Amino acid sequence: MSRSGTLGAREYQNPRRAGRAARRVRGRRGFTLIETALTTVIVGVGVLALIESQQAFMKSNDWSTHAATAAYLANEIREMTRKLPKHDPVTGLTIQTSGGNSVVVGWGPEPGEVRVQDFDDIDDFDGMTFRPGGTLLVSDGDLPGPVDAFGNVIPQILNDGTVVLDGEGNPAPLQGWSQIVRVEKVDPFNFSTVRPHGYEVAPNLPDFEGLRVDQFPLQVTVIVQYQGPFDAAPQTVATVVWVVP
Repeated sequence: MSRSGTLGAREYQNPRRAGRAARRVRGRRGFTLIETALTTVIVGVGVLALIESQQAFMKSNDWSTHAATAAYLANEIREMTRKLPKHDPVTGLTIQTSGGNSVVVGWGPEPGEVRVQDFDDIDDFDGMTFRPGGTLLVSDGDLPGPVDAFGNVIPQILNDGTVVLDGEGNPAPLQGWSQIVRVEKVDPFNFSTVRPHGYEVAPNLPDFEGLRVDQFPLQVTVIVQYQGPFDAAPQTVATVVWVVP
């Protein structure tokens, strides 16, 4: 009898040895189709979850960067106006009557104030927008920007510190960002109540002298917007509001 025949007979006679041989045969089989499909699904779900988490992290990081930039741009306007008087130190804010009509004089930029560096009071900033491509016209409230606390246009700077230049070799402004400024008179007893520029309170009590047109607090609002290269319209990223008593 051959050796293989002898071995088979021994395994037949010894059930324990035969069981171990059968287990060795079963252990050498490959994956079934169902096992392979389940493994593919599990791995695929894990990879998709990893990709989605990475995308969520990138979006969160981009938004935090945008929020920090917007807060910086809003605070630059606040820092610029922090030491300025509410109204022009020479002409002030007055009401003049002409032909039976009352006209507010002194609100907004005065004659000769054609740049943001010329603004010498807070109400000069009312209605101004600082953005790339501003027209340099104070009359329509469209000025180059965004600007820093000194009124200088903030340039576009790459991650390596290189300043981006425009077609004429000048520093290009920070792209996509704009600062919109609103200045309003508010009631001294309720800051949520906005008053017209010419509003004043006449004396109505023996011990109340009234409020002149230039004695009201001013509420300054800076809206910072960003419009990316693929955005159809600018989006508001930050709004900063403060009251000058």
